Amino acid sequence: MRLLITGGCGFIGSNFIRHIVNKYPDYEITNLDALTYAGNTENLKDIKDKQGYSFIYGRIEDSSSVRDLMREADCVVNFAAESHVDRSIADAQPFLMTNVIGTYVLLEAARTTPIKKFIHISTDEIYGELGNDGKFTEDTPLRPNSPYSASKASGDMLVRAYHETYKIPSIIIRPSNNYGPFQFPEKFIPLMITNLLQDKPVPVYGKGENIRDWLFVDDCCTAIDVILHNGETGEAYNVGGNGERKNIEIAGMILELLGKDRSHIKYVQDRPGHDYRYALDNSKIESRLKWRPSVKVEEGIKRTVQWYKGNEWWWKPLKERLAAESKGFWEKS
Repeated sequence: MRLLITGGCGFIGSNFIRHIVNKYPDYEITNLDALTYAGNTENLKDIKDKQGYSFIYGRIEDSSSVRDLMREADCVVNFAAESHVDRSIADAQPFLMTNVIGTYVLLEAARTTPIKKFIHISTDEIYGELGNDGKFTEDTPLRPNSPYSASKASGDMLVRAYHETYKIPSIIIRPSNNYGPFQFPEKFIPLMITNLLQDKPVPVYGKGENIRDWLFVDDCCTAIDVILHNGETGEAYNVGGNGERKNIEIAGMILELLGKDRSHIKYVQDRPGHDYRYALDNSKIESRLKWRPSVKVEEGIKRTVQWYKGNEWWWKPLKERLAAESKGFWEKS
C-alpha cells in the first residue's frame, strides 16, 4: 500500500508513521509536512532512512503539490492541523488556513484522483462540552466552543459534504485527548513533566476540575490502523481512551511519579470557553471493528514520564525555543 500522510512530523502523525513502518515494512509512506512550530523532523529521526519512507516539505494548501502526491498514493491519512486551543484564541487565522482551507484543498485533489480511502483525523472537541453525565456518540451535534474546535468542525463538515456530493471515500476519526512520547512540550501533560524535571511550577487552569478522556498515543495509532484497513467509508468513528480524569488528578499522578509535592502546582486564570468535560462513546468502533484501548491511564502516564526523563535531547531545545519566542501561553502567564 502507498500512503500519503500529511502532518506526519507532528505528535500523533509521527507515532502513526512509526507504527506503520514497524508493522507493515513493505508499505510506501510519503510524509508531507510544513514543519510549523510543532512539526519536528527529529520525531522520526530513527526511521528517516527506512526503505519506503520519504519526507516532503510542503503545505496542504498547495494544491499543485497535493494533487501530484495524491496521484501516487492509494490512501491518504490527514493529520495536518493547527491544534493548540490557546494559540487559536490568540490568533485564529492559521487555524482557518490549515484546518479549513487545507482540508478543502486535499478534498479537491481527492476528487480528481482514484484514492481508495481518505482518512481525516479530527478531535472530540468538535462536540463541545458535556455535563457530569453521558458521552458523545458519532451522532452528537457538533457544538465547538473555541476557534480551534470550530475550525476542526468545519473540516469535518467539508469531509462529510465531499463524501455525500462527490462520493469521496472518506472516513472521519475523532480521538479523545492523546498523550505520550514526542508530544510538543506546550501541551498539558508534557508541559507538566518537563517543567517538573526542570524544577519549575506546573500551571493548572482554574481549580483543575476540567475532565478529559485520556488516550495513550499507541492506542490511537492502532485504532487508525484498524479504521484505515477495515473502516467503512462515509462513516465517523469515535476513538476514546476510557480514561476520564480531572486535570488535577493527572497533575497528581505526575507529581508522585517525579517525587514532587503539590507546592509545585500554580493555579492560573481559566481560559475563555474552556469546556468542562469530554467523554467518547466507543460502542461503534468496538462493535464493528473490534478495537478498544489497551493502555490504562496510570500505565500510560508512567510510560510517558519515563520517556521524557530519558529524552532530554528531544524536548530541551523545544522548551528553549518556546522561552526565546515568548509566544507560548504559559511563558506569558
